[in-house]
Amino acid sequence: MQTKLPDAFLATRRGARAEEILRSCVHCGFCNATCPTYQLSGDELDGPRGRIYLIKELFEEQANEVRATVHLDRCLTCRACETTCPSGVSYGELAELARDKLGAHRGGSNGIVRRLLQWLVPHAARLRTILRLGRLVKPLLPQTLAKTLPKRISPARDWYAQQQATQRVLLLQGCAQQVMTGEVNEHLQKLLAAREVGVTTLREEQCCGSLKLHLGNESGALASIRHNVDAFYPLLADYAAIVSSASGCGVTVKDYGRLLAHDQDYAERAAAVAAHTVDVGEFLAAQDWAFTAAVAERRIAWQAPCTLQHGQGADGEVAELLVQAGYELVPVADEHLCCGSAGTYATLQPEWSQQLKANKLQALQAQNPDLIATANVGCQNHLETDAEVPVVHWVQLLA
Repeated sequence: MQTKLPDAFLATRRGARAEEILRSCVHCGFCNATCPTYQLSGDELDGPRGRIYLIKELFEEQANEVRATVHLDRCLTCRACETTCPSGVSYGELAELARDKLGAHRGGSNGIVRRLLQWLVPHAARLRTILRLGRLVKPLLPQTLAKTLPKRISPARDWYAQQQATQRVLLLQGCAQQVMTGEVNEHLQKLLAAREVGVTTLREEQCCGSLKLHLGNESGALASIRHNVDAFYPLLADYAAIVSSASGCGVTVKDYGRLLAHDQDYAERAAAVAAHTVDVGEFLAAQDWAFTAAVAERRIAWQAPCTLQHGQGADGEVAELLVQAGYELVPVADEHLCCGSAGTYATLQPEWSQQLKANKLQALQAQNPDLIATANVGCQNHLETDAEVPVVHWVQLLA
């Protein structure tokens, strides 16, 4: 793709990277074939290729900000396009650059909701309190908002550190995960303790930064990332890995090296934290352990979150572990398509999110499974609001 970015912008780190990504696109359109939002609307601007053109115009001419905002807001950042792209276009990173530029231009009710989400979601205690209040007044809430409330709210749990073990891991708690599906890490801690793996969680852990990053607040995201690097880096030598059981968190922590590559004070340490981070499926698959089924239901529909299959490329380990434990994984059509949760997407784009969820549930339930298994708190909470069978985190299926 030819570009004519302004010289002043090209002279910046962001401008140089934007041009590099834009020029790697060859207009082939393969990305549209696997883009969930393009399949919904059929509008070229709701597919990756169209959005790339909008971003190019935005950076070249400082024009069409309103149109770019509309179509970038509809993007899930599922990164299915990156899995498909034969040229290796880093679309997700390009979208980050554009969203950060557009962030300052958000106004009206949408801007208020975005600021509210950034104030609320990354803070577990605050989120837990508001969700409990929301449950009390649920009948009074608009239906689209009421449907996003989780079916359960996990109590606050003590931070812990197990010292006596053959190896130890640092376990990411996640802000939304510890509020909505805290039982996942409780189960994982017991699973690892039975195999003499000590688990430590850090009270100093903050939000991984993904929420602010996807909402166009790069500076706020980087502040959280630097905080986490300061907390985790001094401990790396004493722990086998940093383990994430929420794929939405893990995909961002694994990217810390890129996100702080320009920061001389943090680049090396951020890269070390990223390299030390693994999804729980990767960690368990690397061990010489045998697992058995934890529940009687045997037929499982496996929903690989976008952050796991497209962001981390680590969904195969989970499927293999479930099969080894004795489960039957039923066929699921269009496994690559997003369920419509996508972090704050369900709140900011409720109509598109609900349609994507309906499509995903139709595919997941087509073979009448006993359970749906997933790997991320957002997907789990989103799907179970309308699923006809229980939706669980896959780790809870291992005994």
